[in-house]
Amino acid sequence: MRKDSKAPRASRGGGRAVRAKRAAALLFLVTPLAGCGMNKVYAPADPGYDYRDRHPVVLAEAQTGVELLPRTAGDALDAETRRRLLDFLAQYRRFGHGVITMLAPSGGPDPRGARRSVELIRGFLDREGLGATIYVGSYPVRDLALAAPVRLSFTGVKAEVAGRCGEWPDDLASGASLDGWQNRAFWNFGCANQATLSAQLADPRDLLSPRGETPQDIETRMRAINKVRAGADPSTGWVTKSGAISGVGG
Repeated sequence: MRKDSKAPRASRGGGRAVRAKRAAALLFLVTPLAGCGMNKVYAPADPGYDYRDRHPVVLAEAQTGVELLPRTAGDALDAETRRRLLDFLAQYRRFGHGVITMLAPSGGPDPRGARRSVELIRGFLDREGLGATIYVGSYPVRDLALAAPVRLSFTGVKAEVAGRCGEWPDDLASGASLDGWQNRAFWNFGCANQATLSAQLADPRDLLSPRGETPQDIETRMRAINKVRAGADPSTGWVTKSGAISGVGG
């Protein structure tokens, strides 16, 4: 009777083990499918891979300056110096604010000529209505063999690259590590291009929003309208003259 009573107990324990194994196997098969209806999670992109992320062009309050070497033989500035000054003042009126700093060379080989240059430039700025915004200072001349210009500068909105070009935070060859094995662009890649782009912007504010529309060309519009009224083709016919290559140069 004891043997008969133990047999059913053994069979019941074995059945429990088999059912547990089957449940574990079913759970193992169903687990990969549990995430099919959920949103996929991707690894974040590397923020340093694109050169526009590493070296962005930003608008900043920065110094804009010009260095002048006026000829002081006469009582007025030479034509080239006046053109440079007018361009400098146009930039100041568009983007600058505050004072205009003028630094004269101190300790140079021609102190009288330096003082005369400062007087002529200041007189020019006075006639342009900016005499009250000028601060006159000096800077020491370190090398007498080099030219000592008069330096003008102002603070205003300027497009520039965030950070400096020419920095090498990582070893380009990566001989001591595997950092260079990812086939990525090196850190300075694109920095010079971004710096050139920022320097070529005529108006840094174009990076923020487009410019307002300019007035329409009334003459061009009326010429096209009159052609349509007369039943003529309003398009412009461009005439291109081309010569044979054998006839070029006689």
